[in-house]
Amino acid sequence: MSEKKELLTTNRKALTINLDEPKYGTFAEIGAGQEVARLFFQAGGASRTIAKTISAYDMTFSDAIYGKAPRYVSEERLALMLEHEYQLLLERLATQRGDRTTFFVFADTVATKGYKGTNDAHGWMGVRFQAEPGAPPSEVILHVRMWDKENVPQQEALGIAGTNLIYAAFYYRDDPKRFIESLVDNLGIQRLEVDMLEFSGPAFASFDNRLMSLHLVQYGLTNAVMFGPKGQVLQPSEVLYHKAVLVERGSFRPVTHVNIDMLNCATAQFVQEKQVKGKEVVVLLEITMNNLLAAGALDARDFLSRVDLLGELGFTVMISNYPEYYRLISYFRRYTKEMIGVVLGINNLVEIFDEKYYEHLEGGILESFGRMFRNAVKLYIYPMRQEAYDRYLIDGSFAAPGAAVGHAFASSVLITAKNLRVADHLRNLYQHLLENQYLDCIAGFDRDILGMSSKEVLRLIQERNPAWEQMVPSTVASAIEARHLFGYEAAAAPAGAAK
Repeated sequence: MSEKKELLTTNRKALTINLDEPKYGTFAEIGAGQEVARLFFQAGGASRTIAKTISAYDMTFSDAIYGKAPRYVSEERLALMLEHEYQLLLERLATQRGDRTTFFVFADTVATKGYKGTNDAHGWMGVRFQAEPGAPPSEVILHVRMWDKENVPQQEALGIAGTNLIYAAFYYRDDPKRFIESLVDNLGIQRLEVDMLEFSGPAFASFDNRLMSLHLVQYGLTNAVMFGPKGQVLQPSEVLYHKAVLVERGSFRPVTHVNIDMLNCATAQFVQEKQVKGKEVVVLLEITMNNLLAAGALDARDFLSRVDLLGELGFTVMISNYPEYYRLISYFRRYTKEMIGVVLGINNLVEIFDEKYYEHLEGGILESFGRMFRNAVKLYIYPMRQEAYDRYLIDGSFAAPGAAVGHAFASSVLITAKNLRVADHLRNLYQHLLENQYLDCIAGFDRDILGMSSKEVLRLIQERNPAWEQMVPSTVASAIEARHLFGYEAAAAPAGAAK
């Protein structure tokens, strides 16, 4: 008989907490009613758990209690709420019952669908708690999007999600996978998306926020997460809101001179676009879950190595579950109407014109292109040497065997967006995209590095061939050697060398 964990009802979760003697705290909710507190009251025994509930809807009252924040539905406001209410608990109750109580505060600040129905239904929620009486606090915060079409179901979803969060913080701290999956218990991903999650404090000392965010994508709670240059978890809408976006997709295993050259050249062209001049631009390096799972199971160390190396170069990293580019563009369109640029190699452009990827669409490749190019989108295409392109068509690799740098290629013929040949029946479509400037050749690139690829670097690293060091930025080479990343081992000493 296979082991199957029982899915607890929301009422059972709330009742379990109410009957857990040490747990005692405050519920502070702004927006969407007081749905979480309501569920705890309905479950029974709430007097054992709830010290106070508060809902400071009026901005003047809210500011007087928590202080001003730039926005009321924001991470800043949530942080002020958690801090204020937690300090009040300690100030008023620590002497009286602190030796036997694990204090906690649940807070949320949310905007459900308004009566006009035009606003984005989303919010921030978090729980600050003691794992043991008198212990320093730990904290979980997350950002949610509610997908129900009407206000009341959105409120109900928020109440369930808040209860799930509190329960997970108390009882699933030793099981990160179950913690994350439980956030949508009794809801499902059709009703609620969790697109940002962050842990802090001694109860989560073993948690890596980047891995936990990756699991949000892996387990389907969201389709994309982002990390800043210092590895910090970012909330996508705050990164992308009303900004022009330039994105380069790759494996970055590891990042090479070519990856950097592609992005630098494309950025120089992108910021000169008429629709981009004077606008704020966000530049992203994106890795798909398909790429991370290419070897089968997820390799956490490999994932963290890629994110760390890109962060050390100052890049913002995005992990997405969008193998098709048109879906990636649609995701960005949630948050911005500004221009979107996508940086591609010739091999990626060939794949975009492979119709097998669009068999699930009723309109096939035409439908996918209609979705991708309908609003201010341009693809910036990096060239490929003829020899590399020929080999790519044969076996999917990018360089001739043994080629370490671009100089290994004899010919200077380049395949670009202007001379690429596609299937005969797609030539008119391709020409349409070229003539209307949906495709643009990247200019100013470094011809000497065109033979470099992450696959080739990885092969050389694992063969202990030091030629790979010429193919990556010096900071990346130093990090790979110092941390023994990607299977790195120092090259063997020459025969006869002194030991």
